[in-house]
Amino acid sequence: MQFDNFNSATFLRDHWQKKPLLIRNPWKKWHNPLSPDELAGLACEDAVESRLITQTSDDWNAEHGPLPETRFGELDKSPWTLLVQAVDQHVADVAALIEPFRFIPNWRIDDVMVSYASDAGGVGPHFDHYDVFLIQGLGQRRWQVGGMCNDQTPLRSHDDLLLLADFDVVDEWVLDPGDMLYIPPGIAHNGVAVGKDCMTYSIGFRSPSRKELIGNWCDNLLSEMTDDDRYRDADLAAQPNPGEISANAIDRLHTMVTEKLSNRDEFARWFGQFSSTPRYPETDWRPEEPIEIGHLREVLTAGNPLLRNPASRFSFIRESDDTLLLFVDGEYFSCRDEMIPLAERLCAQNQIAVDHDRKLSDAAVSLLTELYNRGSLSFDWG
Repeated sequence: MQFDNFNSATFLRDHWQKKPLLIRNPWKKWHNPLSPDELAGLACEDAVESRLITQTSDDWNAEHGPLPETRFGELDKSPWTLLVQAVDQHVADVAALIEPFRFIPNWRIDDVMVSYASDAGGVGPHFDHYDVFLIQGLGQRRWQVGGMCNDQTPLRSHDDLLLLADFDVVDEWVLDPGDMLYIPPGIAHNGVAVGKDCMTYSIGFRSPSRKELIGNWCDNLLSEMTDDDRYRDADLAAQPNPGEISANAIDRLHTMVTEKLSNRDEFARWFGQFSSTPRYPETDWRPEEPIEIGHLREVLTAGNPLLRNPASRFSFIRESDDTLLLFVDGEYFSCRDEMIPLAERLCAQNQIAVDHDRKLSDAAVSLLTELYNRGSLSFDWG
């Protein structure tokens, strides 16, 4: 999938995290990458996160997957929507939808959720804390957008869905196959299927909250601390009132906390690991048989490219001019010299092939072998 008529620089300047944008079929050639039956099949699998939303009158009910195959035959004429998360991890053609959006950093990309809705199906007016591109795959969907929301915006009482109590429509459009709608964080929106066989692909982007960052960063620090790192005041002097917590004590206590929190290099390394942790870290993508370094070199030299696992997350941080940290699925690898261009290629391209005029070093092949045996790279993912 490639864009034919889309200016990413203009989009980032005028719309990214600012205002919605309707983009009429920007693809060179749009084709729907997944059938409704294939999506339903994924919703029946144990390892796939899915929900079935059914609607009666002005109320919505949510069922969490895996769904029994017979469930779809039991649905009546009332509107319903099937939502399946991270379909890009299971279907190569859906993963390909992400590639045109690589003008946004890898660490910001979350997953591709796919929905199928019957006529008038939807999930109700809501807002998200993240950016999303809504791509119409099959059929039509009417999208309405409203104003800006936040955590104080009133919600309806519902156990599973965050539905807005009030929704004032500011604008609306009907999207046809290939059309795309960008929604910034916090903007209220509502999508309703127009007719049958309505499929929408939602490419979501992660946006960690301050609360999430502080909580996880502190958890990481705590795991490395010991009980003998304690407050000390060997220069303690008598004070007029023993009930006072002195300014000197507060300064020392505050320093004990902030000097650990403010280490930028440690934070960068932690964040690289944190942000590259897979969405479903419990899933085991390792090959049935690990590969030896020599065998991997032979396969690469024969012209077989290594493919990046769509479930894996690759990013890097430059520590200095001659050192780069490569982060893959929550782990990091220190790269120097000829390893730096390789790490950059791994993050920028979804496949790695050996150039006939360039021989891979032993260190490079060793890294690729480890990533293969971890399941982050593969010769035949599909």
